[in-house]
Amino acid sequence: MKKFVLFVWAMVLSYLPGVTGFIYSPRAGASQWYDSLEKSMLTPAPWVFGVVWPILYFLLGVALYLILRDARPTRQKLRAYIPFGINMVLNALWTYWFFGLHMPQLSLYVSMALIIVAIWLMRVFRGINRTAGNLVWPYIGWLVFAMYLNGAIVNLN
Repeated sequence: MKKFVLFVWAMVLSYLPGVTGFIYSPRAGASQWYDSLEKSMLTPAPWVFGVVWPILYFLLGVALYLILRDARPTRQKLRAYIPFGINMVLNALWTYWFFGLHMPQLSLYVSMALIIVAIWLMRVFRGINRTAGNLVWPYIGWLVFAMYLNGAIVNLN
């Protein structure tokens, strides 16, 4: 039962930024501002984001679960919780600043910070559990692509 509770806790924490995304991300023509922006020709269809982000949050949740259930003392694992928390806050802030406040330039800087923190997170997770660290790689890859899309919007508008 304890493992199940840890798993649920890890999932809840990892999906928290998705709540911000759900509140502020445009849905089917709901954002005239976003729809009016010039975007990269590599910008995926809107439904792709709705598929990719839940998968990435799930992978981060599994990675966090592997860290939470590791036998090391909590004090040692604190090194992993810090970048995870920073990452979740930055992830939520990016969505709010980009879609909520319409500040793509500031969001671009946040996306750069997100990549740095995600690499830090991957390295720290990998030091505790190799699988947990490897589960962060798809997230890093998507963040790099998202930064490109954000940068294209800044440059084209």
